[in-house]
Amino acid sequence: MRTTALGGGFEEFLASSEIIDCDHPAVKRLAAEVRRQTELQTIHAAYETVRDRYPHSYDIGAEEVSVSASDVIRHGHGICFAKSHLLAAVLRACGIPAALCYQRLRYSDDDPGRTCLHGLNAVWLDDSQRWHRVDPRGNKPGIDASFDPHANAWPTTCEPSWANAIIWKGMPSPSAASLTRCEPARRFANSIRSFRPT
Repeated sequence: MRTTALGGGFEEFLASSEIIDCDHPAVKRLAAEVRRQTELQTIHAAYETVRDRYPHSYDIGAEEVSVSASDVIRHGHGICFAKSHLLAAVLRACGIPAALCYQRLRYSDDDPGRTCLHGLNAVWLDDSQRWHRVDPRGNKPGIDASFDPHANAWPTTCEPSWANAIIWKGMPSPSAASLTRCEPARRFANSIRSFRPT
């Protein structure tokens, strides 16, 4: 049986949940579309599909809030958190262990005290026997989210913390609650700014 670097098996990182709903029919259809001959090819195809087909909600000024993986497919967009839910769900539907990661970022060098929380993914690769981070946020001027398991779309601009180190099987409940109740999507940045895990 495969075991993770965290100890134990992969069951939690392959499971379906309300947010990472890999058993949803729409997610299963997308998983069938991106499945390739090898694990790495499948990860690459899934990553680029989530990155390019589903724009970041802020980039297009969307009002709807996507929370679950199937929400992103239904609405056609999502913020970073929702897009990471979709990538995790699609990979899990393909039998590839996938997790969530969070990264605390500064908005700008001009205001170093103003931060936000960014969501991305970790995927387990059997070949290397370790987790690799991938960031499906989506490209825009100044952001190059290319397929590189060793790089993030956004540079880490804050001191290392829980947000840069921990692999999560699902979205922490305070964060999920904030995302669920925010409408329109742009309000979420304000609600998530002070979040810490409990």
